[in-house]
Amino acid sequence: MTESYRTTYGAPDFHPTTREFFRGQSVAVTGGTGFIGSHLVEQLLALEAHCIVLSRSGQPGHLESVKRRIELRTCNLESLDQTREAIRGASSVLNLAASVAGLKYNAEHPASIFEANTRMFLNVIRAAREAEVRRFLVTSSACVYPRFCSIPTPEEEGTVGEPEPTNSGYGWAKRMQEYLGAQYATEFGLSVAIARPYNAYGPRDNFAPATSHVIPALIRKAFETSSDHFEVWGDGSHSRSFLYADDFARGLIEVAARYPAADPVNLGANDEISIGDMAREIAAIVSQLRGVKIEPRFEPTGLTGQPRRNCDTSKAMRELGFQSQVSFRDGLQRTIRWYADHVHNAVSSHP
Repeated sequence: MTESYRTTYGAPDFHPTTREFFRGQSVAVTGGTGFIGSHLVEQLLALEAHCIVLSRSGQPGHLESVKRRIELRTCNLESLDQTREAIRGASSVLNLAASVAGLKYNAEHPASIFEANTRMFLNVIRAAREAEVRRFLVTSSACVYPRFCSIPTPEEEGTVGEPEPTNSGYGWAKRMQEYLGAQYATEFGLSVAIARPYNAYGPRDNFAPATSHVIPALIRKAFETSSDHFEVWGDGSHSRSFLYADDFARGLIEVAARYPAADPVNLGANDEISIGDMAREIAAIVSQLRGVKIEPRFEPTGLTGQPRRNCDTSKAMRELGFQSQVSFRDGLQRTIRWYADHVHNAVSSHP
């Protein structure tokens, strides 16, 4: 389906301790066939780890190009028995499985999202504890933060007030995962690392209209519009800090290997961009590719979520020396070209 990380962008640059931690180890990855999970699995393969990838469907998804190098196990994470069997033999478990979608869907399904994420997580962490794994990674989210938090936002505000309302179900589920991970470390001695990444984007993202996040949603709109504009929710003033998929996956791996303190670490980029400026960047790149002039048109009454989101990255730098490497402009261009090659042109070629 897609090129592998190594053939497309070269091997990632990891800390020597991280390389030593994963080399030759059996690592179970939940959510490994999806967007971020597939990038993470390919990076683990570059670290010479043996990857056990759990998949509900039993299909390799975005790992088609490396399926002969992984051990794919069919597993419904809502079944504790299946989860126990699926992680058998793993020395570490990196939990990336999640039930989440775009802003509108999340706002309309808070109970369903909270329940699905909590149920899966309870089974995965219990199975990992029973298997006495060497390391367990909790993949949290910036959705744990309240609507009006400090900018840039430090980790300490992850338990202040309530999560931002439009993503409340997901935010509460992630807060509970962080809490339970820390308590498993305290009560059972499980070695737990907790990563709290910010908004992801990049090749292999979800571009489905009903469930996509803002960047893939706007890329698709820009390609599919038959007029000279595409719609953007809000007036464009709200802002985000976006983390490219390769940096996102690399950060998770570094946290898992080198910070097993059951203590959340923000993973993000230092640059913050308004949705308006981002939409204009997308319009400029897509206009060039399509050979037609298009522009964003803003809908001030549209759903926008948190007014600002930008992360304090000082802890990640202090503890791990981690910082993002792919600039937003470069990452956006890669993402748009991937969509053009793998989704838009493929759809357009069908009658």
